[in-house]
Amino acid sequence: MRLAFLTHEPYFPPSGGGSAEAIYLIAELVRRGHEVHLFCPVFENWESVAADHSIRIHPFTGWPMGRYTRLRNLKYLLYPVALAHHAHRTLLRLRQQSGADFRFDAILSQHTISAVAAGLLKRRWGVPIFLNFLDYLTGFMETWPAVFTRTGLVAGLNRYERSLPRRFRADGVMTVSAPLAERFMATGYPKERIRVIQYGYDSNLFRPETGSDVGSGRTGSPTPTIVMHGSFDTHHLGPIARDTLLHLHARRPELRFRFLGKQTPALERLAREVRAAAPGIPLELTGFIPYAEMAGALRGATVGLVPYEESQGVHCAFVAKAVEYLGCGIPCVSTPLENLSRYFADEPAIRFSGWTGLSMAEAVLGLLDLPEDERRALGRSAAVRVAARLDWKVVAGQAAGFIEERVGLPESSCQATGPV
Repeated sequence: MRLAFLTHEPYFPPSGGGSAEAIYLIAELVRRGHEVHLFCPVFENWESVAADHSIRIHPFTGWPMGRYTRLRNLKYLLYPVALAHHAHRTLLRLRQQSGADFRFDAILSQHTISAVAAGLLKRRWGVPIFLNFLDYLTGFMETWPAVFTRTGLVAGLNRYERSLPRRFRADGVMTVSAPLAERFMATGYPKERIRVIQYGYDSNLFRPETGSDVGSGRTGSPTPTIVMHGSFDTHHLGPIARDTLLHLHARRPELRFRFLGKQTPALERLAREVRAAAPGIPLELTGFIPYAEMAGALRGATVGLVPYEESQGVHCAFVAKAVEYLGCGIPCVSTPLENLSRYFADEPAIRFSGWTGLSMAEAVLGLLDLPEDERRALGRSAAVRVAARLDWKVVAGQAAGFIEERVGLPESSCQATGPV
């Protein structure tokens, strides 16, 4: 199968969050013998990456794209049409080079933004499209300032995003959560065309501490450390995160708080507010950490935080940081996100608070009150369970198998053609 793979994020290196999945999913598709053509924003050394990953990359060079790019939201709005135009021009060029019968057998999009491009291309190319939704993008906008939410714009964008599978007659949809799948089905999109694949992690990177980790500077610290990592967008850090830190500091002044990731405006605002209310609070902001180094930065943490404010976006998410905490054997506390609390309902290493900083702080204190050996055992047991169900090889295998099934490939062509 010759596959056009569309994404709005630079492919390599992954910056965390949803961007990590593309590498593992493409690796699985290539392993199964498929020819992958990647359409994504240009990034450094893309030619050598294409050779190393056995794929063809057709970089979009119209304007810079990325999680922290300037005027990001405006570029997100313009990108789908521009990406579809870029992909179509590339197809015409490939036909000139390889013959008029050159075609793609299917299109796979990552995230909502590229789903729009896939829908536009289906109308031009007449090939099956598969939409992979790693979140409910516009659902996060519910926590934006009132100047946006009062206009009705957010509600309209919510409806538009939910309509995409039905609007473009997608041949298959993959979702990061059961709640998100249910929202697509509520629009009339057929249940049998949806596959919930959740979200994965690399168990070779995110793993519990071993004896060799001792002495790394992060392991064995006598002072408990509360950690959070991620992209630190507006919906990640609000009153719940602020109040959690202040309540914990008031109860346990010795606790240290570490935020691993780029110092975004949302993170800087949180730090200002917390330091103003509690001067001297031990608050560490590390700055950006590459995905491949994040697991090492997490080592030695005592409890992980997922203090998201409530929105449809977070309810439909499968929060990567929670999976990665557990993969590292770090117990964690989250607000009661719909998908996370359903999926991990029976997991003792993750606890769910209410929608207040006080309730989250109390849940963290409950974990800190456990004997250290018991807390570590909780985390290590959780790491074994998530590795069995959510390692990228498992998640990517489910996604690739679903695409092959929907395309109608014979069973023999769906088998692996090379080593993992």
